[in-house]
Amino acid sequence: MPVVSEMSNSSSLNEFLLLAFADTRELQLLHFSLFLGIYLAALLGNGLIITAIVCDHRLHTPMYFFLLNLSLLDLGTLSSTVPKFMANSVRDTRVISYSGCAVQVFLFAFLLGGEYSVLTVMAYDRFVAICKPLHYGTILGSRACVRMAAAVWASGFLYSVLHTGNTFSIPLCQGNTVDQFFCEVPQILKLSCSDSYRREVGLLVFSACLDFGCFIFIVLSYVQIFTAVLMIPSEQGRHKAFSMCIPHLAVVSLFVSTDMFAYLKPPSISSPAVDLVVAVLYAVVPPAMNPLIYSMRNKELKDALKKLIQRLLVQQQ
Repeated sequence: MPVVSEMSNSSSLNEFLLLAFADTRELQLLHFSLFLGIYLAALLGNGLIITAIVCDHRLHTPMYFFLLNLSLLDLGTLSSTVPKFMANSVRDTRVISYSGCAVQVFLFAFLLGGEYSVLTVMAYDRFVAICKPLHYGTILGSRACVRMAAAVWASGFLYSVLHTGNTFSIPLCQGNTVDQFFCEVPQILKLSCSDSYRREVGLLVFSACLDFGCFIFIVLSYVQIFTAVLMIPSEQGRHKAFSMCIPHLAVVSLFVSTDMFAYLKPPSISSPAVDLVVAVLYAVVPPAMNPLIYSMRNKELKDALKKLIQRLLVQQQ
């Protein structure tokens, strides 16, 4: 095992040590099996949703186009952190290279930022569909949807470039042990020299303000959505409108609540063990749960998934 040492600056640092879930070999393999199951289930769920949307022409609508982007981002978010953790568990090591850590920070920030952006766009899609149904096709035409999706991926890329560039330009003087199971910006900042991390902290605060602005936009959208839904005269119409919104609202609630708890929890309850559990809650659970949440209450998606699975079973026989 590499020796943890105090580094004079980040140029002499060529690897980091990640936080292990357990010290015993049996528990390491148990955690590997657990994460492998979660990862494979997420791959299957998101993969089926992506394939169903691509193959079923009835799902070629703005709502499912944005859901396709969300599933791609979910797969990427999990793939940026979980495989490396599983590989380390099998190999009984904690090491990640300096360049590997930088790539992990870049990918995770890119995909997580894109995920928040696409959830905001999906709220706008629901708002237009329910509050302005007669103008839905005009406002959210194919060209507008492509532009919104491009803006989602571009915003995630810009967010990631800024955070990765700032984080790894800061001198690191407090050793090379990252108190997390993946390379996370706040944990890397704990290794920085005194006062050298203020620029990145300022960027984190600015990003938090942008995220809060997106959250307020989602909340205001749903205030108007629910006001419009309650004015629908038929019970069947209200039920259909709620069914369109509840999966997205559940995903947003899961994503925002875990993210806020991870970054706004009081210091009095912060510890490596708590930080580890919280990181799993916001980095692993939402991407793995999203396919289940969307498929449970969406009849069109469930029908498309059933047809897809039946077609795959027929082809295998």
